[in-house]
Amino acid sequence: MKAQAGEAVRLTPGQPIALRKNGQVKPLTKEALSEQQVVGLLREITPPQFLDRLGSQAEFAFTYDGPEGAVEVQVAPANGSIGASLRSLFSPVPPRAQPREPVIDLTQPRERIERFFRIVADQGASDLHLRTGRPPIVRESGDLVTLDEPDLTAEEIELMLRSIMTPADFAAWREDGDIDFAYEIEGVGRFRGNGARDRAGPMGVFRLIPNAIRSVDDLGLSKEVQALCQLTKGLVLVTGPTGSGKSTTLAALVDLVNGTRTDHVLTIEDPIEFVHQSRQCVITQRQVGTHTRSFKTALRAALREDPDVILVGELRDLETIAIALETAETGHLVFGTLHTTTAASTVDRIIDQFPTDRQPQIRVMLAESLRGVVAQTLCRRVGGGRVAAYEILLSNHAVANLIREGKTFQIPSVMQTNRKAGMVTLNDALLELVEKGSIEPREAYLKAVDKGGILATLKARGFPTTFLGDG
Repeated sequence: MKAQAGEAVRLTPGQPIALRKNGQVKPLTKEALSEQQVVGLLREITPPQFLDRLGSQAEFAFTYDGPEGAVEVQVAPANGSIGASLRSLFSPVPPRAQPREPVIDLTQPRERIERFFRIVADQGASDLHLRTGRPPIVRESGDLVTLDEPDLTAEEIELMLRSIMTPADFAAWREDGDIDFAYEIEGVGRFRGNGARDRAGPMGVFRLIPNAIRSVDDLGLSKEVQALCQLTKGLVLVTGPTGSGKSTTLAALVDLVNGTRTDHVLTIEDPIEFVHQSRQCVITQRQVGTHTRSFKTALRAALREDPDVILVGELRDLETIAIALETAETGHLVFGTLHTTTAASTVDRIIDQFPTDRQPQIRVMLAESLRGVVAQTLCRRVGGGRVAAYEILLSNHAVANLIREGKTFQIPSVMQTNRKAGMVTLNDALLELVEKGSIEPREAYLKAVDKGGILATLKARGFPTTFLGDG
């Protein structure tokens, strides 16, 4: 009665215990009370001088001082036996005032983290790391460099993160411990951020997304890859490890579509990175967690939004991959990303996501819908900076048959024999960069998957391999 702020409780033989609240009566139990139960309950609280009246069906009343407070008990005949009404005499408990969140001026923390962002942009760095107990750290040309700044405290990092998050993002971060979001400084760029916690305290990692979208020519993407942007349906995958520049390549491909087609381009991202302005195309950009619940939810809804080209920021799970394949088969051009290092491993990764009994069907769907895979790896450029090596798989009858028959291990051989069609293996891409003087032989060896093959080719072409210590 006290917990539910009721006014009275009624005990009647043949009926459930009932609570009266705001003039309404509702049962508190499913089972009806027996006469013995009512008498037994009353016997527990009735004063000794009234115990003889319990069996006489006489009316009487008393006050019971229970552990939760005083209750007025009225006993009277009911249903040919005896019943009781217990009326609350509890003192009303005022609602506990919720502590008001103190008002915090976030101007200084915001200015401080924006200064760090500008350092990243000015120094040509790609990432900013904020760690409790450490100075800010930036990534330049692949190396982590500590800035000449004081060590950051947990409170300072939390305030800086809070200053650039929405209230909803900040609440989610405090609740879950992880949050992805984006922040933009006009004239500097957008930053893809991740707020998290580790054993030392709060932390944040930010990736600079430049305002200017690099063109496909700037990135050195071949004409064959550019031709994929003119397809009306099919699946095109851009893959590579984290930090390999997949987002930059996808943005260049979308920008090419935006400038050469008159279609509706829908992107689903987490978070939105490069911002595309509609030119010849209509561009719709949706952010997971803000504009939609998940990739699969947005991708399923996309079919009702009249898109021609769909970009899925990440093919994270089985259901998202399945919907993407179906979408690519039904007259849409779908771009997506995976964290795989080679074209052949990309095909295997997609198929392996599914249960064994579904894999034959998925092989058929993938064989029919896959149009190309661009697997990229970032390498250290001679003289500073980084350059991408692109492995390119373009689907043809031979590739489709290998996928359908489960012989993906033969895909590299098909790529070797189809160089004139624009296919490039990772080893060939790395060797081309070595021959141009863009990267060192050692860097090519470190980034290669087939290390034995690239080492033999380097030696055959007269490049030094002293980095292995073989003289």
